[in-house]
Amino acid sequence: MRILVTGGTSGIGAALVRESLRSGHTVFTTGRDAGRLGAFLDSCPAAGRVHGVVADAGDWGQTRDAVAAAVDALGGLDVAVANAGFSAPGDLADGNPESWRDMVLTNVYGPAILAKAALPQLTANRGHFVLMGSTAGRKVYPGNLYTATKWAVTGYAESLRQQLVGTGVRVLHIAPGHVDTPLWKEAPDAAIGPEAVATAMLWALAQPPGVDISDITIRATGQEF
Repeated sequence: MRILVTGGTSGIGAALVRESLRSGHTVFTTGRDAGRLGAFLDSCPAAGRVHGVVADAGDWGQTRDAVAAAVDALGGLDVAVANAGFSAPGDLADGNPESWRDMVLTNVYGPAILAKAALPQLTANRGHFVLMGSTAGRKVYPGNLYTATKWAVTGYAESLRQQLVGTGVRVLHIAPGHVDTPLWKEAPDAAIGPEAVATAMLWALAQPPGVDISDITIRATGQEF
């Protein structure tokens, strides 16, 4: 498969790229920082099967250009993964509104514009569109805007799935629980490695055309919600 992963230079995104390469797929990824992206691509285990470009997942023009670059580099596109996202510090009383704006653009607007850019290729190839949600999109943390963005992803995934019925495109929403990534200042007691999320995604993508795995929740054993 030819897979595009946004925000693929760290955390879950990096695991999605590495595990996809280990499974024999070709991958194109994006990141905001040129130095970090270059170092990550150099560290990947499969030279020649991984490519990338600097792009802001919350910018329409850059997202459209990244999809075009992925199609050019890979010869087409079978899977687009809206993975880029982050959590702004602070709560709804003391947080920074500028950080909120960037977070909403990346976490909510980003998946929508990625779908718009990638759907012509995914429709032609009867591919997959994958959205990285969170168990925070099932339950809220007090005063936390990040949870609202992940609730939006949950709803958007189902809305898109219904829109694409009959096209052959399958929509997969993955809602990880606590994952041991740099998102946490201190990793919670019950957390899974990001590779577990990548393994779940690749399992779903490997299902035959008549099987649509549309929603996966994956938590560490012992996580409370």
